[in-house]
Parts: sequence; C-alpha cells; structure tokens
Amino acid sequence: MKQCNHLWVSGSERLGQGQTNYGGCTLEQTLEYSLFHKEAWKNATSFAWKSFNDTLLRRWFKSLSVLGTAALPEDKLNEFNRLKAEMKNTYSTAKVCPYIPSKSGDKSQLQNPKDCKLSLEPDLQRILTKSRDYDELSHVWKAWRDSAGKPIREKYLRFVNLSNEAARLNGFPDTGDMWREAYESDTFEEDLEMLWGQLKPLYEHLHAYVRRKLIHVYGNDKIKDDGPIPAHLFGNMWAQSWVSLLDITQPFSGKPSVDVTPIMEAKNLTALEMFKISEEFFTSLGLKPMPEEFWKYSLIEKPQDREIICHASAWDFCNGKDYRIKQCTDITMEDLITVHHEMGHIQYFLQYARQPNVFREGANPGFHEAIGDVLALRFNTKTSTIHRTIRRKGDLNFLLRTALDKVSFLPSGYLIDLWRWDLFRGDIQPENMNTKWWDLRLKYQGICPPVKRFDTDFDPGAKYHVPGNVPYIRYFVSFVIQFQFHKVLCDAAGHTGPLYKCDIYRSKEAGQILRKLYFKLKNSSVMELGSSEHWSEAMKIMTGGATNRMDAGPILEYFKPLLEFLEQQNRNETLGWISDDSTICP
Repeated sequence: MKQCNHLWVSGSERLGQGQTNYGGCTLEQTLEYSLFHKEAWKNATSFAWKSFNDTLLRRWFKSLSVLGTAALPEDKLNEFNRLKAEMKNTYSTAKVCPYIPSKSGDKSQLQNPKDCKLSLEPDLQRILTKSRDYDELSHVWKAWRDSAGKPIREKYLRFVNLSNEAARLNGFPDTGDMWREAYESDTFEEDLEMLWGQLKPLYEHLHAYVRRKLIHVYGNDKIKDDGPIPAHLFGNMWAQSWVSLLDITQPFSGKPSVDVTPIMEAKNLTALEMFKISEEFFTSLGLKPMPEEFWKYSLIEKPQDREIICHASAWDFCNGKDYRIKQCTDITMEDLITVHHEMGHIQYFLQYARQPNVFREGANPGFHEAIGDVLALRFNTKTSTIHRTIRRKGDLNFLLRTALDKVSFLPSGYLIDLWRWDLFRGDIQPENMNTKWWDLRLKYQGICPPVKRFDTDFDPGAKYHVPGNVPYIRYFVSFVIQFQFHKVLCDAAGHTGPLYKCDIYRSKEAGQILRKLYFKLKNSSVMELGSSEHWSEAMKIMTGGATNRMDAGPILEYFKPLLEFLEQQNRNETLGWISDDSTICP
C-alpha cells in the first residue's frame, strides 16, 4: 500500500518544475519496492517449483518466477526507472503553439513561446474533434509529435536495451517474449494474426466508407480514392477512434444524433454525476458499489493549479478498501464510456480482493480491459434508446457510431505491440524504427502522415503507452473478447433478437455470470478468480463451457447488419489502399 501511495502521488501531483526532487523521492521508493520483490524472486526461484504436484501452488510460484525489470543490477535499475520517469514527464508536460491564419490569408502558426500553452487534454483533443480545417489539424498533429515524441527518441533506445537485459535475466530472449508470457500461449502471435484476418474485411469496409465521406469534405487532392487516409483527419490524435466523424458519416441524417453529448451538456451533467451513473449500472447487476475511499480520494477532474498525468487510470491500493480512479473527465459521451471502462477495472479489483496478492490480476491483461468495456458497450446500447426506433435506419446509425469507436480501434490496438515486439527482438533497427512504425500504420490501419516523417522523428513516443512502457496488445484482445462476454451476458439475461440490441441493465442473471460462476476449486466468479487460473479456464467458465479460446465470431455477429449496409454502399469503392511510401500521404 505504501508503494501504491507513492505512485499515486507521483501521477497526480505537480509535474514539471520541482519534478526532479519529487521524482527523485519516487525513484528511491520504487527502488526500495523493487529490491523487496527481488528477494521474493530469489526465494521463489530457489525451489524446483515446476515439479510441484499442487496446481495452485505451482501457479503461485510461476507468478513469482518472473520479476520483470527489478532483476536488473541496482545501478541499471535506477537508470531504467529514471529514463521512464523522464519520458513520462516529457509526454505529460508537452505543450503546443496554437495555429492561426495570418492577415495575408496564408495560414501560419503563432510561435511566441508565451502562447504555446496547448496541452493534449483537453486542448488538442478538442481541436481535433471540432475542427475541419485541414491545415490546422495538420499543425496540431505534427506539433504534438515534435513536442512529445521526438525529444525522447534517444532515451527510448537506451530504455529498450535495459528492458531487454532485464528480460534475459528473467529467462526470456527479449522484452516482447516476457510480455507475451502473460497470455501463457505458445501460439499467441499466430492466434492474433488469425483474429485480425477474420476482422480485416469489416475494417476495410468501414475504412472505404469513411474515406469516401472525407473526400466529400476535403477533396480528391487531399485524399486519394484508392489510397490511405491522412492520419490527422479522424478527430483523434492517434486515429484510433473515429467517433468525431459521426456528423459527416452518419448514414441517415434525418435521425436524431446517437451522440448524447449535447444532452449531457443541456443537463449540466458533472464529472461526479457521470461516475454515479456508472456505479448505479454496476449495482443494478448485483455487483459491488464503490467504497467510501473511492469517492474521497479519486481525482476525476483536471486540477486547475498544476499539471498532472491526465491519462485515465484505475488504482488498487492493495488493502482491500482503497481504490481510486484518476481521470481528467470532460463532459462528453466518449468520456462517459471511459468512466465505465475505468469503473470496470475497479469492480475487478473489488471482486478479486480476497485473492493472495500474487493473483490480484486479471485472468490475462485483456480480461481486465474487457470487463469494463463490455459494460460500456451495454451503455452504448442504453443511450441509443434515447433516440433509436426499431426501424433499420436508426439501427444503422447506432451501429455505425459503435463501429467508429470499436472497429476503428482494432488495427491500432494490434500494431503498436507488433512494432515494439519487432524492436525488442532486433528485427527493427534504430536507424529505421520510425519508418517501420509507418509501414505498420499503412499496412494494418490504412493511414498516412500528413507531413513527411523521418527516422529522426519518433512518432511512437507520442502515444502514452510507449513512454509509459504499458503493453498494448491487451486492448486488441479486450476488443475481441468483450463481444464474447457481451453475447454470454445477453444470453443469461434472456435477450432474444439481434445482439446489438441487447441491454443487460438490472439483469441479476448477467451479474451472476460475472460474480458467482462456480469453478472446480472454489466458489468463484470469473473476476473473483483473478489470475489464479489460466485465462482459458476463465473463458470456459464465462462461456458455459462453449469455448476456451478467443473468438471473433460475436463481434462479427454484432456488426453483421452494418457490414451488409457497408458492402452495398462500397460497391464502387476500392477496398484497401495503395501507397508507395508509408512516410507521407500520396
């Protein structure tokens, strides 16, 4: 708990000026924590645990046998932690100058440093969401990468070397191999490629449809009808959520908007009320309410008196009662969905609190992400009842809005760790690592940079999870299995009809699937199990024995009516994209 408090403070107190002293204290305490775990690791690995007959005991020792970066010698561990803290600080304090037209009518950016105060959240994100000025969006897109990514390039290379050294000390060839161990599968990479192959046609149809709509806005001189889409036009800094394009892509404009942000604004909804709405849904399923400490200590709005790490996160303070969320909440539907996601993490913490500390994790990292997302998915369905009728046009508007959030994310969620795994294993060299980043962006996502990118740039560093050293494949896994979970919960709730119309609100039966599923060793739910069982066993429990594997079938079932519509709309469109150079739009 002491270490949890240190980490919380380091993420929620002032960054920037004064960070050195404060950060030094945090690094010192991080080292103390790492040394404690190293001793536990040495003790655990001194046993011949692989020969233990007791399955649970063997799993306990297996969890303790992977120490991570704490296996580094003390001087290198200090260097590793310092580099990580510095990279995160660069990301969190990065600022961008505004972009304004000059009096002559030519557009230029205002370079006075005193005016360079735009932060990622909420400033840049609001510009990306609301602006349709191609050049302004290009400026914001490039300036963020210049401020947040490029400065950490050399630090990240050293960071990778240290991380790989730690992986080898843990018995793995490289960091990517150590990360993939969390999924306990020898065929994990092949399984992911197979899943992507199943999902690719749906993504390509969505891409072609959105590309045509964007051509109507920006013209054929900016976007080729058989080419990739410029990365700065999606309303999201990383082109992984396209929801902001709903106003120009909604199939049937005569229907009310499926975005409830205007309703939230009209009701003067507060951040606190958004969290209360989410809590009420969890309790409607018979799940646990938030403890008193959650409401007392969580940080749910961006402070006005200091810079903080704004990336939304959920925290378990290891004592069975103190759980918190840190989120710079904006009053939007997108952030309300994020609230549900983070509250899902807290619910998972609450459910497996009785497990030994070593098992207080999701069955695999994707499970932890999926629990919150499947409940947020239901929230999408419930808000749609505000405006949606049973008629097909309303359904398609709703499905497109959901696809602009879910389907658009899939290639991004997949490729970020593909790039890191190749970098860790040495298949990507430092001198071409930015080009290789854009090769993957082009291949999987079908996007291109609006300005020429060079290998002196470091565009991966402009995504929080790279300097933050957070494995990302969990989100791709989550986006697949959350639809598996959704289907199971809907069946338990007695839903009949199309999967996308299911709403499990107030279904104690659905809550029972999450909370009180029985397993052979104990009376446990999927969440209560934590990581005490292999994730395939948790999947088997979740699906009532139907499967123990990840399956793209339910997500394809959910979006089947939309895919049929898109196939009709795209009859004269080129599916896929052509480009000879991934580092600049054609």
